[in-house]
Amino acid sequence: MTKVFLTGASGFIAKHILRELLEKGYDVRASVRSEKRKAELEGLFPDATLEFAFLDLNEDAGWVDAMQGCDVLMHTASPFPMSEPKDPQELIKPAVQGTLRAMNAAKAAGIKRVILTSSCAAIYKQSDKPKMAPSDETYWTSPDDPSVGAYEASKTLAEKAAWDFVAENPEIALTTINPGAVFGPAMDDRFGTSLELVEQLMTGKIPMAPPINMVAVDVRDVAHMHVAAIDMEATKGERFAAASGTHRFLELGQMLKTWDDTLKTPKSEAPAWLLRIMSLFSADAKAIAPNIGRNLAVSGAKAEKTFGFSFIPVKDAIIASAESVQRQ
Repeated sequence: MTKVFLTGASGFIAKHILRELLEKGYDVRASVRSEKRKAELEGLFPDATLEFAFLDLNEDAGWVDAMQGCDVLMHTASPFPMSEPKDPQELIKPAVQGTLRAMNAAKAAGIKRVILTSSCAAIYKQSDKPKMAPSDETYWTSPDDPSVGAYEASKTLAEKAAWDFVAENPEIALTTINPGAVFGPAMDDRFGTSLELVEQLMTGKIPMAPPINMVAVDVRDVAHMHVAAIDMEATKGERFAAASGTHRFLELGQMLKTWDDTLKTPKSEAPAWLLRIMSLFSADAKAIAPNIGRNLAVSGAKAEKTFGFSFIPVKDAIIASAESVQRQ
């Protein structure tokens, strides 16, 4: 039986991957950072036989031993903040070094198959591409471009590090899955940054929508792609955008409003000039401002063709998020 080593197993995406792996009959060794996170997963999957490893992205200890006996590395662990950090290296360093730490451990343990969770953020900001042109997997975000935030740079540099690693170690077959903003149902009450955004849209915490668009996907599709890629020859050596559609923030709010007209979703977009002024004083506005006048759309056509499925519509994904938020 194929055994999968799943890093960051208590994350929003990883929990859905773990469920899919177990449903497909894979053996799983899950890495977590604490006994609390282990108990969280045991509570979600009480009937599963799970192995655990306690690891830290920033520490070498235990990685090689933890991967012994595994056939596949599924690396999902990476920091994902709600706001821009003062020092970009707070995100970049653990993302890049953590990816290389996992890849080196996989090599030492004899693992030949790696599935890496990257992001559309590693795709949609290539500096020499026209700002309003959509992107696909042939594009790479330019990490040194002034418009690129710390998270976008961290995902780009971490993914590049992984591809550079397998170029030097061709016995390892790498696939990267590059999701947009990930919505959909939460499996418990500890959900990620994307669902926090939905909560803000629902409750009036975003009174005026930022005048930008966002590429989005349902977490269930992201999990499916990770697991299906394990044995698909056509996915080896390839990157795949997990992208159902691209919508403006105001549209996302309108989707929620049609589902529940009592929600305090934004009624209009903030003027671009106002957001640029706010960026002088607000870290959140400063992170958003460089995206004004830029199309962040990424095509998911390659994934649909290769995996043979259709993405769950964004509206369904965001409503599933809202239902999860309301259950809390």
